[in-house]
Amino acid sequence: MTTSSAPVDGAADALQVLRNRTFDEIAIGDSASLERAFSPQDIQMFALQSGDDVDPESSVSSPSRDTTEAICANVLISAVLGTRLPGPGTLHVSQNLRFLGAIRPGDRLTVRVQVTSKDTATRRITLACACTNQEDAAVFQGQVEVAAPTERIERTRTALPEIHPDAQGHTGLQRLLAHVAHLQPIRVAVAHPCDAPSLSAALEARHAGLIEPVLVGSRARLEAVATEAGLDLADVTIVDTPHSHAAAQQAVALAANGEVEALMKGSLHTDELMSALVSTAAGLRTKRRVSHCFLLQTPAYPRPFIVTDAAINIAPTLEQKADIIRNAIELAQVIGVREPKVAILAAVETVSPTMTATLDAAALCKMADRGQITGGLLDGPLAFDNAISIAAARTKGIVSEVAGQADILVVPDLESGNMLAKQLIFLGGAASAGIVLGAKVPVILTSRADSRDTRIASCAIALMLAHHYRLSPP
Repeated sequence: MTTSSAPVDGAADALQVLRNRTFDEIAIGDSASLERAFSPQDIQMFALQSGDDVDPESSVSSPSRDTTEAICANVLISAVLGTRLPGPGTLHVSQNLRFLGAIRPGDRLTVRVQVTSKDTATRRITLACACTNQEDAAVFQGQVEVAAPTERIERTRTALPEIHPDAQGHTGLQRLLAHVAHLQPIRVAVAHPCDAPSLSAALEARHAGLIEPVLVGSRARLEAVATEAGLDLADVTIVDTPHSHAAAQQAVALAANGEVEALMKGSLHTDELMSALVSTAAGLRTKRRVSHCFLLQTPAYPRPFIVTDAAINIAPTLEQKADIIRNAIELAQVIGVREPKVAILAAVETVSPTMTATLDAAALCKMADRGQITGGLLDGPLAFDNAISIAAARTKGIVSEVAGQADILVVPDLESGNMLAKQLIFLGGAASAGIVLGAKVPVILTSRADSRDTRIASCAIALMLAHHYRLSPP
């Protein structure tokens, strides 16, 4: 939860020092404000305190969520009273609030208080309070009575620890596994899993009930890796191949023959597996271009989203970008987003003849208007900030159903997409999964640096896609 407001003393605020204003220093009409952005984790924490059953990705306001909403309001009011006006030493006496609107993850709320009366006998102050969101819509309003401090107080702001509600077990991966628990595991050809991370990932996905792995690689190497890592290969099917190149070809052949419903990259290079997959002789190509999707969830955004293509297509053409979008829309729909909002990214949000990414974005949107791309709402060009922030979009005067609410981020090229995805994962704390679409079977494509959770989540996504392909073959 981030905070910004106009400090009483700019220099003091820069030094993280809080100073109050005493009863005698406060005049009727004095005011203060504070702004905070609420993440799904903030709302989840309030729900834990109140005991409400609140989905952290939905709005707080509903008949069953009054307590959680009240906690949100109290946090905002207490923050501005305790740090701004009157400041440290303030005693909260009473309040009367009326709730007018919902609080949603990602909302940036501004609470304002203004002194309306002073009682010299009791040293109490009454303040009108009002809260609005980033769209200037009222969230709550009312009044609060406080006992103002009589002496000056100055103290250093306390450094608070970070709290992560998901650390208690409610992780995105666990929710994903619960979502696919009713699906039967699929047979997956794992190409050359000849190191401990890739072999253990396949076996852990099996243990999680997601896949039945068919290990395609050198039996001797697989058994040696298993022995060294303490892994059990009992009852696991192994297709013996002499080297990684042969493993890729054999894994693809198993998929083409219908013996497996998905492919999974082991410790071989990505281009080895993808070259075998897209070969005309392999029989796994469809009318669409093959592309990669990162499915990401970060604490700073209220829902999962897709970044594409950050792994396969280096510098896609307009036609290839259209297929990349079609693949991403299909994935979004499979995971439950009925009409995904697609933001086509560029460095700027206006069309420039000298910037190819903006021209492609405009053309792709027109293709959607003409029915050449269906199933999603497209807008672009959009810069990253106004693609994921409603406030940023409003500041720039962008009126769009997609801006600030994107489910899919389409990057101009592989380099920008790869950097964006890895920044989100390694600096932004995003959970991730990686999958390749556009072939007749999904391909679980992960990096050697990926975590166990990423590999398991990728298998869960492949499971959903494989079951979808049974009903709607690509």
